Amino acid sequence: MVDRLRLIERPYRQNEVCVKTAARVSILFCSLLTLPLSAHAEWQAVEKVQTYSIQGKTGAELYASIGERGPGTGLVRAIAHTNFKLTWTRKYEPQGGGCTIVTNKPKLIITYTLPKPAGKLPPSTAAKWQTFIAGVQAHERIHGDHIKDMVKAIEAMSVGLSVPNDPDCKKIRTELTSRLGVLSQEQRQKSRDFDSVELSNGGNVHQLILNLVNGG
Repeated sequence: MVDRLRLIERPYRQNEVCVKTAARVSILFCSLLTLPLSAHAEWQAVEKVQTYSIQGKTGAELYASIGERGPGTGLVRAIAHTNFKLTWTRKYEPQGGGCTIVTNKPKLIITYTLPKPAGKLPPSTAAKWQTFIAGVQAHERIHGDHIKDMVKAIEAMSVGLSVPNDPDCKKIRTELTSRLGVLSQEQRQKSRDFDSVELSNGGNVHQLILNLVNGG
């Protein structure tokens, strides 16, 4: 069953939203978010999947191994992990005594980290595992969509942004950072709300865990 929702605050460029679940082992569902600055142009996110190895022949053993080997420390581990790197090619242009952002092109790389059994599973466990991991990956992909939506919002806000009386293009950087803080908070809230529903008692991820461990 789901224990509680927890937000671990980091400095502005890195935030971590984790939801603690309780079974035999305490596990976290985490989405790591790293946020640089903004843009406008045609772009596509690069999405990658990497895995960490787990052991076991039954659903309960696999879940326990996630608790031992998943990202994290001690008894608090992650089932899955969504991380992203966002960089920008940005051009500030002095105009009429002020400064305007005329170019802001993002480069976004999203990496999903998922568990993977080290050995071949018995047929009955393999079927449960495929259902579990498909559901977990779908959950993380939605976090990825939230990240892409945030980048699009940054693009829409930033290109053409202008600050008067700023010939050295210094004030505009402060203004941009302030606006980015608002978008970052909105994205984090969206992730918290999503996880709150997914990991609530009877929620989608909670059901995935129960089906893996108990078979129904």
